[in-house]
Amino acid sequence: MQRNNWWLFWWLLLYLMSFDITCKHPGKPGSEHHNPNQSQLKNNNVNQRKKNKIPASDVKRSMADVNSFVKKGSSDDVFETVKSLEELLDQVEVNETMIISLSHLVALLQKPKGPFKGLEFYGSQSEANDKNTVPNSTVSVRLPREVDVGSDNTIAFCLLTWPEGNGTLAAADDLYENRLVGLYVHGKTISGLQERVNITMVLTKAINETQEPTCVFYNFSRKVYSRDGCLTLWERGQGHITCSCDHLTYFGVLVVSASISPRDQEILTYISQIGCGLSLFALVTAVFIFITNRTVRADVSMKIHISLAVALILLNLHFLPSQTVAAQASTGLCIYMALSLHYSLLATFAWMALEGFHVYILLVRVFNIYVKRYLLKLSVVGWGIPAVIVSLVAVIDRGAYGRVALDSSNPNSTLICYITNDTVKVVTTVGAFGLVFIFNMIMFGVTVIRVMSLRPIKEHGQSDRDRAKRDICTLLGVSTLLGITWGLVFFSFGYLTVAGLYTFCILNSLQGVFILLWFVMSLKKYRSSATATSSVTRSTNS
Repeated sequence: MQRNNWWLFWWLLLYLMSFDITCKHPGKPGSEHHNPNQSQLKNNNVNQRKKNKIPASDVKRSMADVNSFVKKGSSDDVFETVKSLEELLDQVEVNETMIISLSHLVALLQKPKGPFKGLEFYGSQSEANDKNTVPNSTVSVRLPREVDVGSDNTIAFCLLTWPEGNGTLAAADDLYENRLVGLYVHGKTISGLQERVNITMVLTKAINETQEPTCVFYNFSRKVYSRDGCLTLWERGQGHITCSCDHLTYFGVLVVSASISPRDQEILTYISQIGCGLSLFALVTAVFIFITNRTVRADVSMKIHISLAVALILLNLHFLPSQTVAAQASTGLCIYMALSLHYSLLATFAWMALEGFHVYILLVRVFNIYVKRYLLKLSVVGWGIPAVIVSLVAVIDRGAYGRVALDSSNPNSTLICYITNDTVKVVTTVGAFGLVFIFNMIMFGVTVIRVMSLRPIKEHGQSDRDRAKRDICTLLGVSTLLGITWGLVFFSFGYLTVAGLYTFCILNSLQGVFILLWFVMSLKKYRSSATATSSVTRSTNS
């Protein structure tokens, strides 16, 4: 009897606890008690949503308000315009297909029936269709099967066209024909597609030699146009452009100002390849001279110069075949080429900085310049720091190396194996070289001052003209070793773009040739010194 009382007590306690939970959280799964107020509220919400739906007969009248906003507002009001449009389209009752056409707005809404096997849309300034192309069609869209839209979802395809002269979001660029192509699925977010969405637009206006079309989408969170996830499929002379994207949103084409014409690009490519080839041969010759000449090998400065030459050899060896490797199917080989190219570039910058440091030791400190194991310490910095940077990048971001367009503004330009991460590229190359350039410019200024201060002191039998030639050669040689000409990249913009790029390519691709000339001049200097010393010794003995 006592045992039965205990079971009754525990059962009653469990009942009271479940009753308390049910009262506090009505409507939860597993609740035994039905809350009539909750059911009534749910039905009211459903009825309210049904009540808010716009019947087909009233759609055009409601869309006229959005069309008026597009007509009067500028394309800077993209966010407000699209928000109003989507709110309106979400309230439209759609059975199968509905087409809405106004002066600045064309929309097609479709609710698929059965399994989704992909879909195509066609649109012009005044109409849209999902079955056949329309007269004067300017846009066609192909949705892949991967979008996988169900019968409960509504697909929206719309064209928004702002009147001419209403301005765009990008001051320096133009939104082609002031048009956005909108694609979205009500109640579903589509992104990261393996089979891409293709939006093809007819180019009714000619694209001149100084312009390039680029596919973009409107980023609503940042309120800017972005190229992320979109490929631009276009070649100069084509009458259409295809935007191949991995998500759905509002797309457009920006006509950007091309930095250089295709003709200049081709010429610069030839200059770079020929110049780098000559430099590679010249640098190998310089290394051979260094190895075979005992007097040159004994000089610490020449050892630093030869380290820079080796870094440039590695840079040219990995730069010249990069385009060919990128065209191959092997991903692993391309990653190796990109990683090695990055390392050799950083090593080149490091040895340029060490050349500047050596100038500081010779011309600024002058006294007490002995450093224990000086060359070993320089080698650890010149070869070790670039290795650490490249290793960290490879560990942190495994996708940081691979195929990338040579011209970042044109994804269809020539591919090379290099850094794919823009942040890594800017920080480790542009940022690193910026610091090296500032330091070496200061050291070059010190060298100029030093050379000018020694001008009053003449060597026996030396004319002013000979002295000027020697000083100019000295300064040109030092500027080559310090990599001063690489700084031209910071001045290749605006009206100086073409001239700056030509100067940059010619001087820097031939840097190895200039270093060889410096080696030959130094060798001649050593021989002259040896001859003079020998003459003094013979005259003294006699």
